[in-house]
Amino acid sequence: MKAYLFPGQGAQFIGMGKDLYEQSASAKKLFEQGNRILGFNITEIMFNGTAEDLQQTNVTQPAIFLHSVILAKELGTEFKADMVAGHSLGEFSALVAAEALSFEDGLKLVIARANAMQKACEARPSTMAAILGLDDVTVEHICRDMAEMVVPANYNCPGQLVISGTIEGIDQACELLTKAGAKRALKLNVGGAFHSPLMEPARAELQAAIEAKTIHQPICPIYQNIDAMPYTNVASIKHNLIAQLTGAVRWTQTVQHMLSDGATSFTEVGPGSVLQSLVKKVDRTVETVSASPISLA
Repeated sequence: MKAYLFPGQGAQFIGMGKDLYEQSASAKKLFEQGNRILGFNITEIMFNGTAEDLQQTNVTQPAIFLHSVILAKELGTEFKADMVAGHSLGEFSALVAAEALSFEDGLKLVIARANAMQKACEARPSTMAAILGLDDVTVEHICRDMAEMVVPANYNCPGQLVISGTIEGIDQACELLTKAGAKRALKLNVGGAFHSPLMEPARAELQAAIEAKTIHQPICPIYQNIDAMPYTNVASIKHNLIAQLTGAVRWTQTVQHMLSDGATSFTEVGPGSVLQSLVKKVDRTVETVSASPISLA
């Protein structure tokens, strides 16, 4: 069975999507449509901007979405998904690829989400850190006992758990987790404490945007971040998209469940190859590839 994976924030790089834009008329049309929907020239930032410009949440998220979704559309009949999943933002890309959301509605939801998250970040400075080489239970226990707000945010793969919280809390947690045996506790260059209760101010805005859009039953199950389980029910999908904002991304568990449900290959659709690397850390024997349209191969 074929599983398709869609990356989230952090996969971006300058020049992303430029090959699609220059070599495919249909891709160029969609990129230009994206520029119009967003109201600014995001392709200029993607292709020729600075890393700092591309790192802004309200640029990064629609940029990765556009690259991923347009690449999926360029696959055409080669896109034969038995199951899909997306890491954080990637969940929206996965829903468009699985025909549950239109391109336009998907992009509008992504920018609404990004803007809401940006405002929450500005309202209260916060951050994230990657904890490497320590078991999940130890990380969870130390986070739970912190006086400051710190929570597990991204269960990326065995031995890699990203935590999220206040700046003071993350500093303290990194120190405690290093003493507890973590090989590294690396603060991330991100806009705020994503997938934590500190994103709660963005919830109402995102919920209103999601509830206003039409979501159809996807052509295959989507394994959602909040509990790593497969869904096709529209009401459940909407609920999980909203809950994901303040809940953890359970990526390790998602890959494990997809494997248990029969996944034999994983195709990453979007910039970079981060998700392939994470899959290999769950099961080194499974096949992983990057999406490559025949027209661009």
